[in-house]
Amino acid sequence: MDDDQLLRYSRHILLDEIGIEGQQRLLSSTMLVVGAGGLGSPAAMYLAAAGVGRLILVDDDVVDLTNLQRQILHRHDRIGQPKVASGQRTLAALNPDIEIITHHRRLDDAFLHALLPGVSVALDCCDNFATRHLINRGCVAHRVPLVSGAAIRFDGQLAVFDSRDERSPCYHCLFPQTQRVDEVACSTMGVFAPLTGIIGTMQAAEALKLAGGFGTPITGRLMMNDARTMQWTSIAIPRDPACAVCAR
Repeated sequence: MDDDQLLRYSRHILLDEIGIEGQQRLLSSTMLVVGAGGLGSPAAMYLAAAGVGRLILVDDDVVDLTNLQRQILHRHDRIGQPKVASGQRTLAALNPDIEIITHHRRLDDAFLHALLPGVSVALDCCDNFATRHLINRGCVAHRVPLVSGAAIRFDGQLAVFDSRDERSPCYHCLFPQTQRVDEVACSTMGVFAPLTGIIGTMQAAEALKLAGGFGTPITGRLMMNDARTMQWTSIAIPRDPACAVCAR
């Protein structure tokens, strides 16, 4: 780190649990953020501010007026622009010290497998189960820790899956792809704006702990938040020994 970096990240470096070594690990890390919307916005902003050296942002959508109630990466004058382009402008202004790679396209198996080598942590900030399962399969195959978040109406969820740990479940253990799940969308159900900030920021915190090697990630637990009462519920996620994705 140079003098400017030592000053920029000094409040991290002052923490005994992080220090210079932990901050250097963050600067050397690469994180994949899938989704530049309600969850991806705060997650990416805190990862950028905290000094993650390389951020890969993937989203195929464009900025819409209805996004601006919660998607804080974007601005009114960017309506109609690709979300990744808008996000890159915000993140570069926030921290010009890092590399930001963007892909304005939908994720598929081949592209994901090309992206994951060298990724330290992946963040699932998307809004549909097909993509969530795709990301989970890729992370298990490449042994990349996955931080998953979800928010709809007043209900938020957060979980960490780490295939490097033989005791860790994967997303498929929690929500089997064969299980019927009714898709719900913010466009029809609504979402409380600060909830996306709460869950997305916590995704960033878990990703930083994983990449920086400090603290205790919530691997193997599902945390659920009811923002109407701000009550948190935490449950253990058992690993499915017959899981079609992660069973050894």
